[in-house]
Amino acid sequence: MKIPLLDMASPYKELKSELDEAYQRVMDSGRYILGVEVETFESEFAAYCGVKHCIGVGNCLEALHLILHAYEIGAGDEVIVPANTYIATWLAVSYSGAIPVPVEPDISVYTLDPQRIEASITSHTRAIMPVHLYGQSADMQPIVDIAERHHLLVIEDAAQAQGTRYQNQMAGSLGHAAGFSFYPGKNLGAFGDAGAVVTNDNNLAEKIRLLRNYGSKNKYYNEIKGYNSRLDPLQAAFLRVKLKHLDEWNNRRQQIANLYFHSLKDVPGLVLPFVPEWSSPIWHQFVIRYNQRGVLQAALDRAGIGTLIHYPVPPHLSTAYSEADWKQGDFPLTEDLAKTVLSIPMGPHMKADDVKEVADVIKSVLM
Repeated sequence: MKIPLLDMASPYKELKSELDEAYQRVMDSGRYILGVEVETFESEFAAYCGVKHCIGVGNCLEALHLILHAYEIGAGDEVIVPANTYIATWLAVSYSGAIPVPVEPDISVYTLDPQRIEASITSHTRAIMPVHLYGQSADMQPIVDIAERHHLLVIEDAAQAQGTRYQNQMAGSLGHAAGFSFYPGKNLGAFGDAGAVVTNDNNLAEKIRLLRNYGSKNKYYNEIKGYNSRLDPLQAAFLRVKLKHLDEWNNRRQQIANLYFHSLKDVPGLVLPFVPEWSSPIWHQFVIRYNQRGVLQAALDRAGIGTLIHYPVPPHLSTAYSEADWKQGDFPLTEDLAKTVLSIPMGPHMKADDVKEVADVIKSVLM
């Protein structure tokens, strides 16, 4: 691709000397599971998020699953989830043995609509799991208020929200706990799978540290039935380097978003992202909408411009959840988004000329 959806090579090139030093430091240490490198990253990321605890784990799906497990949410319980999200949000609930209960999005921002939540709460509901989608926060204050009224937990899926703010408060510090992803394409990305749980709950943090490591504090002495989900020192070392640059790189993404808004504001039929006053997004993705998406995507592809659909199949229509007997039309807002959204190139290493070229192709098709 002439202009990829996300440039994965440039981050390493920009930080090569720092990343190479981090690699050498870990390799020379002889410590390749947990240890001081992981502990130091956990401390640094907790401070960045404004929380007491960060526990590094294998990925965000496992982070969310471990939170649910630690809170003893399981068979017979229900968890409110967005209908419009990546399937991993739902899978975490299913892995715990609980039932995901989907709720439609606010169509203007694509995240969980607080006004639709209470109609789906039952006597079996234990938690609400909002997703900060595409790097923009869900509207958290009304969600937290609903949770408090109904004595529910709030668990943030912050997989796409490293640095996102809601009313000037960091994503990850808005509920009882949060799961983060450090998948390579994320704003704070490792060089492989990685994730973390963040929380202010001391008891939860202690339990997740046990659960991620076979249920053991001390090797071969297992206190509970646990799992193997550990952030490894090499990825932690890389994340420590990239964390120092995260705010700067998020600011670069904001500049790219501003250029897109300026270039595409008057294109007929094109729906640009909406940023409410309570949100400070980090532009993990720049997602536009168009009713004839296929025509637009094909034109961008012919021009050598990368795109992707986040996400083409809503979880309720996936084969993975066929046993639930959901059908087309059950969640029309989510289904409409699945038919019209398109992610266009975004990243901290895009140039202004790249944005102009993307915008020019879009305008050549739609104007």
